[in-house]
This record gives sequence, C-alpha cells and structure tokens, in this order.
Amino acid sequence: MAASLHHLTFFFPLLRPPSPKPGNHSSRKSVSGTELHGATSKPNPRAIMAFASGKDTQEVVLQPGERLYLGMDFGTSGARYALIDKQGTIHSEGKREYPFYMSGETIDWVQSWKTTIFSLLEDVPVHFRPLVASISIDGTSATTIIVDSNTGEPLWRPFLYNESCPDALPMVKSIAPVNHTVCSGSSTLCKLVSWWNTEDSKKESALLLHQADWLLWLLHGKLGVSDYNNALKVGYDPEVDSYPPWLLAQPYSHLLPSVTAPGTSIGCLKENIRTQFGFSEDCVVCTGTTDSIAAFLAARATQPGKAVTSLGSTLAIKLLSTRRIEDARFGVYSHRLDDKWLVGGASNTGGAVLRELFTDEQLDKLSEQINPMEASPLDYYPLTAAGERFPVADPNLAPRKSTKDRAQCLLHPRPESDVEYLHGILESIARIEAKAYSLLKDMGATEVEEVFTAGGGAKNDKWIKIRERVLGLPVSRAMQTEAAYGAALLALKGAQQSLN
Repeated sequence: MAASLHHLTFFFPLLRPPSPKPGNHSSRKSVSGTELHGATSKPNPRAIMAFASGKDTQEVVLQPGERLYLGMDFGTSGARYALIDKQGTIHSEGKREYPFYMSGETIDWVQSWKTTIFSLLEDVPVHFRPLVASISIDGTSATTIIVDSNTGEPLWRPFLYNESCPDALPMVKSIAPVNHTVCSGSSTLCKLVSWWNTEDSKKESALLLHQADWLLWLLHGKLGVSDYNNALKVGYDPEVDSYPPWLLAQPYSHLLPSVTAPGTSIGCLKENIRTQFGFSEDCVVCTGTTDSIAAFLAARATQPGKAVTSLGSTLAIKLLSTRRIEDARFGVYSHRLDDKWLVGGASNTGGAVLRELFTDEQLDKLSEQINPMEASPLDYYPLTAAGERFPVADPNLAPRKSTKDRAQCLLHPRPESDVEYLHGILESIARIEAKAYSLLKDMGATEVEEVFTAGGGAKNDKWIKIRERVLGLPVSRAMQTEAAYGAALLALKGAQQSLN
C-alpha cells in the first residue's frame, strides 16, 4: 500500500483554529508585519514575530528553527496560496486571477497557469521564503495535459475539468467495468482516449499529467508523478493501489503517470527556482490533490458522517464514509482518505447561475430580505446550460422550473419580486443538495450527520439557514474555506513524513 493520509486525520484536531480573516483583503496578505520589515528584510535569527489577522489581533512567535508550509490552489478562475505553521496558523495568504494569453482564437491556459504559479511564489513575503519547508498544490479534477515525456512541454491544448469527450465514451465503456467512474464523457480517461484517437504522431513519447502534476513538475523537475486523488478519473484503483489490468492492457497505458499518496515528498525544489526566490536548500515538493478534496481537508471534517458542501461556481459534495461508493449513472465516486472514503460528486448547479442573474451587491441586499424559515413555493433546477452530472447524470438535462416540465426555459416563471426569485433559486439549489445526500445514503454510504460549507456561498448566512431547514441537519461555515489551506496541510504532512 502507498503511504496513507493517516497523519492528516490524526493531526487535524490538534491544530489551533486559524486566525479569523477580515472581510476584505488585498491580493496578498501577510500577517507577519511585512510592511514593517520591508520587502527585502531577512528573518531574525532568534525569532520572527507574526501577527494574526482579524479584529482580535494576537501575537504569534515563530521560534528558532520553526518552519512554514506552502499550499497553492489552482481553481477554475484563479489561484491562491496559504502559508501555515505546524499548528495550522496562517502567516500569509494571497490570490491571483489568471492572466489571459491567446493562442490563435483560444486561451493558452498552460501559459496562464505557468505565469500564475511563479507570480504566487513571488507574492510569498521575502522574509518567509527561507522558512518554507515544503510545498504542495491542488488543481481542478480531470483537467488533463498530454506532454512530451522528455521535455514536459504540452503536445496538445489542455482538456479542462468540465470538458466532455463523448466521442471516446463508447470505447471507454467497452473496456471498463459497468458504471465505473471513468464511464463519463468528462473523465480523464475519456480525454486521454479522445486524444489518442485524434493524434497520429508523438504517441510513443507522450505522457499524461493532471493540472496539479504539471504545476508541481515545474517546481521539482521529475516528470510522470501523480497522486491517487487526481488519478482516480483516469482509472487508478486507490483501494488496491494500482492501475487495473483492463487499463494496463490498452495501447496508451504507457502514458499513465506513477501514483503515490497525496502529500508524499517527491524531491527538493529545483535549484534555479530556489535561488531565484530565496527558498531553502531543503525545501521539498509534495504530491497534491484535487481542489474539492483540498477544500475538504481545510474544513477538517475528520469523522464518518461529516460532510463538506463547496458552494462555488458549481456545487460539490464530499461525505466521509466507511464505505466506498461508485456509480457513474449518478455521477457518484469515492476518493480514498486513509482507511475511509470521500464519497460524493459535483453538480452543475451553484454560484455560476447566481452570477448570471445578480451582482454581488444585489445578492447581499436581496439575501438580507429573505426569511430563511419560510419555504419558497418556487421549484427550479438552476443551471447555466443544459447538462447535469450529479445527483442526476444527464447531459441533456435543461435548466427548468421542475424535473417534470422540460418545456420551461431558464428559471421561469420569474416572480415580480427579486427577493422571492432569489429565495426560490437558493432553496432549489438546497433541494438538489438534499437529494444528493439522500442518494448517497440510499447507495450505502455513511449517513450524513453534519455539513460544513466552503466556497463563496459559505458567506451567505441566509442561505446556510435555508439549507439547514431543507437538509434537516446542522449546517455551518467551515473554519477554513480555502482549498489552498488544505494544500498547505498536505505540504505539512509531506515535510513530517520526510523527517521520519
């Protein structure tokens, strides 16, 4: 068996609660007094004084020899970093939107991601960089890059997380077990097969990497290393820690990367990067995970029955279960977490629908007028376009008033009151969430007992109360809602394992 994640679940309860964050912050926020020290100051050899952010400022002292751990989250629209100590206290954090480079008429995502990762490294306060012991990264699940195995340069544009390759689905279904996770047009394996059937050359020297794998390669320089969370949707079996025979028998199996546990030390930071940015010689780079799992880790939901709903552009659910559940018919799959499983899926409903209809200011003002204890009579299936993944896997499911009325267009009828309209949308998304948790229970997963909320939707208190009523469960905001924090915990895990 590969190294497990038991260190994560073991040390989560021991962490001090992260310092509260102010409502508004700049793209980089240092809690170490960067402005006082100056941008080029060196760390005090005896101790570094840091101040936790928030209204209740508290003093935090880094003792001689104490190290920091860097996590980076590459989401759908931008990237973040979090820098923590071994107790889990945040010392610096920041974010970057992706710069848009064009290649012909399409966005050059590879160049955007590459620019962003080095921008984030530059954003880490100079006086903290020599203290960083390890780095880890999470990326969007099933974002796939085919690269040259000798140079690491992409051979094809990236397949994005939500991109479907229906042309490859019949072939994948013909080789995979019935209802396997890869039997979805958006799976990594479908993307690999689609590329394999399209490309006539460079097949022998090609290598498959996930977004997080490729970004980590930029830092450690060892091609072909992945983690079993990212590798799940290409067909890797984390229960037996290997690729299954049916996958290894395929002509493209040589493209598959080697797989280790998330948070496993791969090697030291490349010398040129270490020298350029001022990181220490012993700074190690660790395998990463997917963005939704990093968000789950950040929430520190460590007991079976605890769940995290990420309310971002889409709605993603992760429930800690003692049983593994897999069924592509419903978009349900399980990620390994130590001796337990993160069961769940991702719906296409979520914040992207709200963004199309309301501004942030409107959402705030309208939400204040909603009575969350009253049920809305409106029944929508909020989607930005046709297609749903979970709890219903239907590529043709249209945005509509109800599941029985396919003739209705986007979220109609619309009431005259915008407050009622928003109330109906928020409650409809909550019903989809409730249906998802009910489905997981019916399929044999551990029954959900408590839900933590991450993502932008976690800031809406009225929505939390609506969901609490609809779900019939305790719902609260996660102590940490940023996936970058979960990636930093993986970096901490990797540093601790490398010392053992």
